[in-house]
Order: sequence, then structure tokens, then C-alpha cells
Amino acid sequence: MNDSQRKSIRVDLQLIADMIEPGSRVLDVGCWDGALLDYLVHFKQVDGRGIELSTEGVNACVSAGLSVIQGDADTDLKDYPDQAFDYVVLSQTLQAMHAPRDVLHHMLRIGRRAIVSFPNFAHWRVRVHLGLRGRMPVSETLPYEWYDTPNIHFCTIKDFAILCGQMGITVERSISLTNDGQIRRFGIGSLFSANLFGEQAVFLLRR
Repeated sequence: MNDSQRKSIRVDLQLIADMIEPGSRVLDVGCWDGALLDYLVHFKQVDGRGIELSTEGVNACVSAGLSVIQGDADTDLKDYPDQAFDYVVLSQTLQAMHAPRDVLHHMLRIGRRAIVSFPNFAHWRVRVHLGLRGRMPVSETLPYEWYDTPNIHFCTIKDFAILCGQMGITVERSISLTNDGQIRRFGIGSLFSANLFGEQAVFLLRR
């Protein structure tokens, strides 16, 4: 991957990268092809590691010279020591976890901070699709048919904010991303708007 390709990572990945301090220790959980990890290593000089379930993804990462192992976040995060990383990242993968609450707990045990991004199932287009068509939506952020989707725990921005409160997690920063690329920061007082108009969300968390 050359520098021009690294500079053109997805908008949500760029938002995550902007939250990470240069030189940090980073664990990217479910790193897929390593696009974010590669960017962080080369442009933020992080000590970056990854864990990825798919053989295809691991091979792509290793071919790019990234330090990535094959593993399952649902079962393997418990083996990492406390505070081993400055940031633990889970990008667009929370909804595919069998035990998302446990994964979130381990992320904030392993890392001083956690960054989580996910598609928002309460976005107005999803609501309209369900309301008018009566079918599970298929979109750029939810690209699978219901019968072959890896996503098993859909949630909304409001759901996630409530879970953080229940777990005693502090939200340091919360950003919604609209379908046309608009980026908006929001807080507890503006959850309704973020939940309605945000197609994706990115949360920076700490204990």
C-alpha cells in the first residue's frame, strides 16, 4: 500500500485514527485487511497489533507487514493482560459479536481507552425501509441480506449510550456520520438527533 492509498482510508476509519495519539500502543480487534492499522503504523508511528478471525484478512495483514494474529474476539480477549495497550479499537464489528457487553468489558480492561464504531440501526432510512417495505434493510453500512449476515446484535446509538451508562463507562467523545459524509459531535442531550440522522457512530471510551 502506498502513501496516497493510506491517505484515502474510509471516513469512519479516519475519525478513529484522529482520536489516537501518535506513538501509542494500539490493538485493532477485527482488523480485517489492516487498512486502519497500516495507516496508524505509517502516519502515527503507533506500536500496532491486530486480531482477526478470517484467514483472508490475516493473510492480507501479514502480507502488508502488519503484526496480526488469527483469533476470535469473543473468546480470546480474556487472555490479554490488563492495561497492555493505550487504545483498543473495534471498528464496525460490535454487532457481529456473540457477547458484545463482555467484549466491551475486556477492551476497557486491556486498554486505557477503547474506540468503538458501528452502524446505527435507528437511522431514519432504516426506519423508513422497515416501515414502508416491511423488510430488513440492505445498505452500504448494512450490506447483507438477513439470511447471510454476520451481524447478530444490531443496536442503535441510544442503545450503546445506555449500555455505557449501565457499565459505568465514560464517553469522552461521540461522533455521528451521516450517509452523505457529514460529521457531527453529539452528547447525551442530542441523542435523539444523532440516533435519527447518524448512519454510523464512533465512540471514544474510558473507565
